[in-house]
Amino acid sequence: MTALLSIDLGTEGARVAVFAGDGAVLGTGRDGYTTRYPRPGRAEQDPDDWWRAVTAATGAALAEAGEPEIAGVAVATTASTVVVLDEAGRPLRPAILWMDARAADESAATAETGHDVLKYAGGSDAVEWLVPKAMWLARHEPEVYRRAARVVEAVDYLTWRLTGRWTASQLNACCKYNHDPRGGGHPDDLYALLGVSDLAAKLPAEVLPVGAAAGEVTARACAELGIRGRPAVAVGGIDAHLSLLALGGLEPGRLSIVCGTSNAFVAEIDDPVFTPAIWGPYPDALRPGHWLVEGGQVSAGSVLRWTSEDLLGVDRADLPRLWAEAEQVRPGDHGLIVLDHFMGNRTPLRDPGLRGAVLGLTLGTTPAQLYRAAVEGVAYGTRQVLESFLTAGVPVRDIYVSGGVRHNPLWLKTMADVLDRPLLLAGRPGGAADAGDNLTLRACAVLAATAIGAYRGLAEAAEAFRPVTTLVEPEGRDALGGAYDTGYELYRQATAATRDVSHLLSRPSEESR
Repeated sequence: MTALLSIDLGTEGARVAVFAGDGAVLGTGRDGYTTRYPRPGRAEQDPDDWWRAVTAATGAALAEAGEPEIAGVAVATTASTVVVLDEAGRPLRPAILWMDARAADESAATAETGHDVLKYAGGSDAVEWLVPKAMWLARHEPEVYRRAARVVEAVDYLTWRLTGRWTASQLNACCKYNHDPRGGGHPDDLYALLGVSDLAAKLPAEVLPVGAAAGEVTARACAELGIRGRPAVAVGGIDAHLSLLALGGLEPGRLSIVCGTSNAFVAEIDDPVFTPAIWGPYPDALRPGHWLVEGGQVSAGSVLRWTSEDLLGVDRADLPRLWAEAEQVRPGDHGLIVLDHFMGNRTPLRDPGLRGAVLGLTLGTTPAQLYRAAVEGVAYGTRQVLESFLTAGVPVRDIYVSGGVRHNPLWLKTMADVLDRPLLLAGRPGGAADAGDNLTLRACAVLAATAIGAYRGLAEAAEAFRPVTTLVEPEGRDALGGAYDTGYELYRQATAATRDVSHLLSRPSEESR
């Protein structure tokens, strides 16, 4: 029996699943790694930890699946998580994680160029993207940047570890370093304006569309992963963006919200929309002839984890108790507003200098009230992003949600109520994690199946791998007495009122830059 291997390199660990050709999950594995926060607003990981985790998780998944022959492999990763490597592919420094906000000044500088390709990025490169991070390296770690043979995305690095070839995903190239597939490719003139004229030479020169074959797994990688044979490696890409391929077909009007450490909103549209409140529109990023738009919250599930585990000291095993207690707190009765900007604002404000806050604390505030307010604050941020899509004219008929939100009933219910929209949840609420409900892993199986020629294209493969979904209905504004509308307005006012103070607090001293 041949099978497909899906690899998802997430923020907290590597998840691997073995899929049968009909979409059934045969085996799964997971292994974690550490994120380090050396200074406020910074986040780093060790690329060697990724490969160790991938090999461990793959071994577990293959063992559970009964050691099937693997025909195709695909990889998805966080982005822009930037890896800096020497000629031999050895890391010269820790990888700069997607959520890292150190390149705020460099991000602002991209807006000043007025370069035409930036119309596909909402007018500027965001602080999370590869180009501002490369600019930061050239400015603050010039020797490391000079020695770097490669400054690449995490997915590029893993594809190289698998195949021995340097290729780029067109998805990442369009969305994260201004590659223009309808124009001149890598924008050398923009890089020169930004002080990184040699950046294109450090990026993979070959840019391939999602689902194409990037090569075969090398004999060495097969031995390390425990794979029999020499399977094909499909071109993968950004974890959240690929979720569109796992919704069962590629129909217009679908919005995917992947809810995890961050919340990522992704939609594919037939006609472009241009607004600074949304990232994109990216031409041909996922499929030729279409446009991709994205937005989201830098901090979402991470805010809830910080509130419950770091601040309140609740063990993960005891979280259901906290959720149940917080659910008994009526919306609006706690007198609190939590701002979710712990690592800045992705969209629609595009402001890396914003910071999280809790307003309204009293000596009588309880842990349940505080957690309830944090859940609501994350949901208000979600509503703000959704409104920016609708205002821009992005058609939204169905909203699919996936990720960690399925395990947190309070978060899931509050999101539906604050948005006042029905949600289609991938899988079923609660219960043990199921790789079949992980849209990123399922999308990787779609890519692998496409690359080996099992289907005639991404749309046909996506239809074959349609997931199970559960409808989550909102309670309705009338039943809630308008509490969430009032809370959302206070959230927006509080964000504006604390903006200047946040910017002062987020500016690093000269010594820490």
